[in-house]
Amino acid sequence: MADVPAPDAHTPRHVFERVARAASKAMGSAAAFVAALSVVVVWAVTGPLFGFSQTWQLVINTGTTIVTFLMVFLLQSSQNRDTIAVHQKLDELIEATKAAHDDVVGLEDAPPEVVERVKRDHAERRRREEGTAALAGDSDRP
Repeated sequence: MADVPAPDAHTPRHVFERVARAASKAMGSAAAFVAALSVVVVWAVTGPLFGFSQTWQLVINTGTTIVTFLMVFLLQSSQNRDTIAVHQKLDELIEATKAAHDDVVGLEDAPPEVVERVKRDHAERRRREEGTAALAGDSDRP
């Protein structure tokens, strides 16, 4: 599927999303791991050169803190994007399946009370269906 630029592709939100996608892809690569490992090895090897000073320790602590802070946003952005895509795909499957109960479509956007009500309704429906199956002697159900 090709990336189709949105009409407002230069808004800060779209710029962030493009940069976040590119950064997530790059940071998840083997090359990024090797680069990070190399930085740590170089830092560790230079320890004796700098007498294992507090400044030497501060360099790695500051660097890793900054990288970790920024990666939290990249990971959350990536997870949000993936979650939305999975929900859209599941909704499509539910809508395409005639026997499915479509009251769960879009449930991820519902208030907690609605989610709990649907959960209770589905549990009650399962109990009724299991009772009906047991009365009918249906041994195919677990």
